Amino acid sequence: MKPVITLKNAAVRYKRSGSLFRKKTYYEALKSITLDIYPGETLGILGRNGSGKSTLLRIISGIIKPNRGEVVNHGVSVSLLALQAGFDPNLNGRDNAILGGILQGASRHEVQNKLDEIQEYSELGDFFFEPVRTYSTGMRARLGFSITTIISSDVLLIDEVLSVGDQHFRQKAERTMVSKIQSQQTIVLVSHSHHQIARLCDRAVLIDKGISYSSDDPREVLAAYEASLERLD
Repeated sequence: MKPVITLKNAAVRYKRSGSLFRKKTYYEALKSITLDIYPGETLGILGRNGSGKSTLLRIISGIIKPNRGEVVNHGVSVSLLALQAGFDPNLNGRDNAILGGILQGASRHEVQNKLDEIQEYSELGDFFFEPVRTYSTGMRARLGFSITTIISSDVLLIDEVLSVGDQHFRQKAERTMVSKIQSQQTIVLVSHSHHQIARLCDRAVLIDKGISYSSDDPREVLAAYEASLERLD
């Protein structure tokens, strides 16, 4: 099976701000990531805070480019669902849904035809017409998840969103994920939940010190992740 996205020794570094007496330095968020993403699979991404998981999703989505190595998209559409990405806080939920759907490659007409479905799924009620700056973190997650799952792309990237919000919506979101997995949607999932990774993913990748370790058995990667946490204690 041919991959839909390929990463070869991809590396990303960010500039650290300098000062009057100190030159600017660089922080390597990702040092060397080699990875294939295959059609129809659910790939879990694990790693400690600051290990580069969100940066990895951004280079997969094409939001940023690697400083070294390459990311090859073999002709698929990609959408990124992350709490910190994609919303204009001064626009209401409806307008953000239109913008978000267009950014995912849908036409304005296609998105407008799905606005009622997005509003219903998000369970925001009249808040759908209120500015996003008035939303709680959980409400933003519900809106983002609703847009990204209803305006579907070939590859869906999810950054920790399934762990946010009330228990009812988390369970609803996970049921939707299971349905998408069964329909052969390609998904890359960042989660700190071992239960979600073990239950939902076909493969898993551990990002540790900017380098990737992967396995076809998510349990092996979970064990490696736990071992890396123990080394910090």
